[in-house]
Amino acid sequence: MWHRTATELAAAIRAREVTPREVVASHLERIEEMNPQVNAIVTLEDPERALAAADQAPPGPLQGLPIAVKDLEDTAGLRTTYGSPLFKDHVPATDSLLVERLKQAGAIIVGKTNTPEFGAGSQTFNPLFGATRNPHDLTKTPGGSSGGAAAAVAANMIPFADGSDLGASVRNPAAFCGLYGLRPTPGRIPDHGPGDPFDPLPVLGTIARTPADVALLFSALAGPDPRDPFSIQEPWPTPGDLRTDPSTLRIAWSRDLGGLPVDAEVTAVLEHARAALEALGCTVIDDEPDFTGADECFEVLRGVKFAAAFASIADDVKPTLRENIRFGQQLDATRIGNAIAHRGELFTRMREFLTRYDVLAAPTTQLPPFSVDLEYPTEIAGVQLGSYLEWFRSCSRITVTAHPALSVPAGITAAGLPVGLQLVGRHRGELQLLQLAEALR
Repeated sequence: MWHRTATELAAAIRAREVTPREVVASHLERIEEMNPQVNAIVTLEDPERALAAADQAPPGPLQGLPIAVKDLEDTAGLRTTYGSPLFKDHVPATDSLLVERLKQAGAIIVGKTNTPEFGAGSQTFNPLFGATRNPHDLTKTPGGSSGGAAAAVAANMIPFADGSDLGASVRNPAAFCGLYGLRPTPGRIPDHGPGDPFDPLPVLGTIARTPADVALLFSALAGPDPRDPFSIQEPWPTPGDLRTDPSTLRIAWSRDLGGLPVDAEVTAVLEHARAALEALGCTVIDDEPDFTGADECFEVLRGVKFAAAFASIADDVKPTLRENIRFGQQLDATRIGNAIAHRGELFTRMREFLTRYDVLAAPTTQLPPFSVDLEYPTEIAGVQLGSYLEWFRSCSRITVTAHPALSVPAGITAAGLPVGLQLVGRHRGELQLLQLAEALR
């Protein structure tokens, strides 16, 4: 059953055509077959416990559907390492808010997916578990930091997955693995944990093989919670059917999001995606908002976040994360204040831009999947990069606007590697993005 979509499996369980135990057992067999090659699931729940949980799964939208949770989310009684040797034997006593909602919706936790140390970086490897490999080409990275999640879905080990996205961590691996990955509006999926609850940069998102599966998981996770001060109070409109007529949509098309270097292979694939939008009847116009200040805004506020969260362990983490912490510690009030001001300006510019258009379409990533042995690319399209944050600016520039974005599969390169198209919607406009993605299938 592992080849069937989450939506199909949920319908089959409701119709009593299959049992939750049968669905979970099938996926456990697939994990046993595929995970040694891909290294996506790094801690596996005891199979008998998972099957027993399937037998007792409560009624809900995800009843009996297996999921492996990103190893940044606490799971009661199941090892959670955050990708760090400092937590190699850590077993939480309680579930995170996201895991609470998964269980309440009837999902079955079968394991934890790999992530870079503390989720820092858009390539998935760490000293505990090594690197996760891209199922499309085992010599390539699946991206990150939700690389284990995306690789597990792409290899059909689980039907969908949760992810978290600060700079690119849902969208990048979705693009690299030929999947759909949604970074929603901040507060749409509530979160509760250590750190600043008022920070809009990190959000929780969903990854799946179809827009309907993204929507199914998203529907179970979205909704208000008093523990998250950003939590959106209005319910997300759970769609029964994503099909709609996209012919009235006005799409702004950006090839490089304000002059970023983009690999020619990515550009060539995305031109076919543009033609597909036009074939649907969409009006597609070359245009983009002003991203002035976006890179400084993201990198400064990210540095502040990491300095606050990890200063006490800076000497014990990987070098790139240590550099981020030190960078954050050296920032002065003027630079931080300017970054906060830029964040407000970038939100306003995007909001006003999307009064003239329904969606902004742009590259999800600036290059195709690269070698799994490379920590991060240092050059794109002949342009040298200065740090490991620069290669995913096509995503981080969208992050700081606080608007939702969905990566959709756009095609493959000549070498058979997936390329993603990033659709950016109006604030709280996730439904329209999913409807457009469904029309593009």
